[in-house]
Order: sequence, then structure tokens, then C-alpha cells
Amino acid sequence: MINDKADKTDRFDEDEAVAFIRKSISPEVSARYSDDQILLVVDTIWDFYASKGFVSLSAERTDDEKAHLDKMTAFVKKEIKADDEILMDLADLDVIIKAELEYEQSIENIDE
Repeated sequence: MINDKADKTDRFDEDEAVAFIRKSISPEVSARYSDDQILLVVDTIWDFYASKGFVSLSAERTDDEKAHLDKMTAFVKKEIKADDEILMDLADLDVIIKAELEYEQSIENIDE
């Protein structure tokens, strides 16, 4: 049994996250981006979490965390848009973000 206090980020695997995201988005969107570009989106999501103090995955997410989805999406889009070396369609970011959140949910549900 896993300690409920254990940091569930231990289960988060970047390679698995990218593979999960690729399976969750359309082949057309997937083909437009490298693994590094998708990973940049994942990292930017975690930068948002860190900036808000959400530093671990938790099955007991608060309503306040969930309410930050719009703010998180805006943050990710702003950061990606500001990076002159990365060109990503902002509409594609919505589906990539959604898929990343589904990956988080999938690893949160392991013990349920």
C-alpha cells in the first residue's frame, strides 16, 4: 500500500506522458510536434503548478486547483507564444493540455 502522504509525482514519467498525449490527440496534431515540443507544454504546466504552490499530484485536488484550469491554459499559451524558438498552434495547445491532464488523472487513479 502506498503511503497517502507520498508524493504522487514519483509516478509521473515524462516519456509515458508524451506517449499518452500522442495517443490522446489526433494523428494530425501529433505529427506537427516533436516529443520535445510536447514535453515543453508538460513542463510549462508544471511551471504553472509550481507558481501556484501545487507541487504534487493529488487525488484529493481542491476545487480551487480545478478552478485554475483557465488560468493554467492562459499561462501555458502565453509562455509558449513568448518562446520565439517554438511555433505551436494555440488551438493545438488546448488538446495537448487536455491530454496531459488526462495523463495526470490516469496515474492518480492507480490506487483508487
